[in-house]
Amino acid sequence: MATTNNANQNLVVTAFWEVNSGEEATVAELLKDFLPQAQREPGVKAFQIHQNIAKPREFFFYEVFAGEAAFAEHQQTDHFKNIILGQAIPKLAKREQSQFRFI
Repeated sequence: MATTNNANQNLVVTAFWEVNSGEEATVAELLKDFLPQAQREPGVKAFQIHQNIAKPREFFFYEVFAGEAAFAEHQQTDHFKNIILGQAIPKLAKREQSQFRFI
């Protein structure tokens, strides 16, 4: 019988953003405000945001949540709705997201 590993219940979310030209600094500042708030959420196991050195319009997100419910709760927080949905996403040229599970 297979053993249950709680790590396998974690949900890993990656996101790639490309911001509109000239919006790099604005989006970086928004994300610097957003990041510590997201990291403090109870269902967040890891949350990092990276800006491409060679292509500063590109941002990469690596997020680990306790499960799908924690990810859904993350998307309902005031900081997500205000900073991400309300301010950052309108400044994007491209947005991709993928979800993974640990093996």
